[in-house]
Amino acid sequence: MTKKQRILLSAQEQFGEHGFTGTTLKMIADHAGVAAGLVSHYFGNKDSLFLEAGGALIDQMLTSLKEKAKEADTGLEALRIFIDSYLEFTAANRTTFPTLLRCSPFSDENPQLDRNEIASKFLRLINQIEIYLKKGMKDGSIRELPMPQTSFLIYGNIVGAVRTEFLTPYEIPELFEEACLFIIRSVAAH
Repeated sequence: MTKKQRILLSAQEQFGEHGFTGTTLKMIADHAGVAAGLVSHYFGNKDSLFLEAGGALIDQMLTSLKEKAKEADTGLEALRIFIDSYLEFTAANRTTFPTLLRCSPFSDENPQLDRNEIASKFLRLINQIEIYLKKGMKDGSIRELPMPQTSFLIYGNIVGAVRTEFLTPYEIPELFEEACLFIIRSVAAH
């Protein structure tokens, strides 16, 4: 792993654990085992690093989710795989994924941060859901539904399950499995 990659991973872990305001560039550098100046050299300021940390996670997740969903025969099956894979990704990346919750355009953790860049990355996830919905409507596995409302509502359910799992004291057994089943039952043609 290069120094730049170590810094990015460290930033994801530190932002995920301490939030934007609770994380300093020095904390990130110390955690990565690099000189503090190297963080600024590679990423500029804390705002830029925060956006880069979140954006890199979305890119990594979307690549993985799309690859797994390629195996599906129907739009409904692709949507199910996408949702399952999204939730599995969050669980597998427990130390870094909270960064996405904190830099999300739906978060108010840092209201001064320009959300346009990160919002466009999140929109790629929502657009991918819409692709699977349209495929399912075309192949008959998903009933006719309004777009883009349905894709945003599905994403909202996924994010709600993840936020409940990560950010609340509630321990709900099999929450992710039930969230996926709820969404699939809601859109299935029959």
